[in-house]
Parts: sequence; C-alpha cells; structure tokens
Amino acid sequence: MKSNDLDFEISFLEGVLKHRPDYIDALAPLAEAYTRRGFFEKGLEIDKRLAFLCKDDPIVHYNLACSYVLSGYTAKALTALKRAVRLGFTDLDHLRRDPDLKPLRDYLPFQKWLEAVSLKVKV
Repeated sequence: MKSNDLDFEISFLEGVLKHRPDYIDALAPLAEAYTRRGFFEKGLEIDKRLAFLCKDDPIVHYNLACSYVLSGYTAKALTALKRAVRLGFTDLDHLRRDPDLKPLRDYLPFQKWLEAVSLKVKV
C-alpha cells in the first residue's frame, strides 16, 4: 500500500473513532495501519484498548504481543503471548516465523516457554 493510501486509511479510521471510540471494527485495522506505517507506540495503544475490550480473543492478545515487541517491551510481549495461547492460539509455527516476533527469539524466557508450550500444543 502506498504511503498516501495508508495515511488516508489512518485518517479515516481516526475519524470514525472520534464518533465511536470503542468500535472494534475500526480499532483493529487502525492498529494494523499504525504498525505498517511504523507508528509502533500508537499501534500498541490501540492494541491495549482492543485487549481490554476483547479480553478473551486470542488473536487480539497475539497482536498485542507483536505491538509490545515492536515497541521494545520484550517481557510484556511474552506475557501477552502466554495469554494468547491460554485463550486458544495454537499456530506455533506462525509464532516461530512471524517477523514481528523476531526480537523475542533471542530472549531466553521466550525460548524456554516456547519449548514447554510446544510439548502441550499440537501444531
């Protein structure tokens, strides 16, 4: 997507949220658009809101983990990933390949957790 198109999408979604601040169908794409634009902290703030609104959604918590990693919060990212798996996220192959999670791969607590959870979750 071109930068101008992405800026338009962000502007549009921000406008929607001015009228409906908790509209999940606008929050989720806005978080993704912020991340694609490199606005990681803004994406993180939206993903935190989504996690509050969608407490039991494993994908929301997985995306929150990605936002935490991209914003430099490794330990918080692992906590969010653990919650995503507890809530039903089972695509560990994707988790291992996801470029957003690359910084976690050298984090020893993540390595140990992934090894342990891989024994429990069938992929």
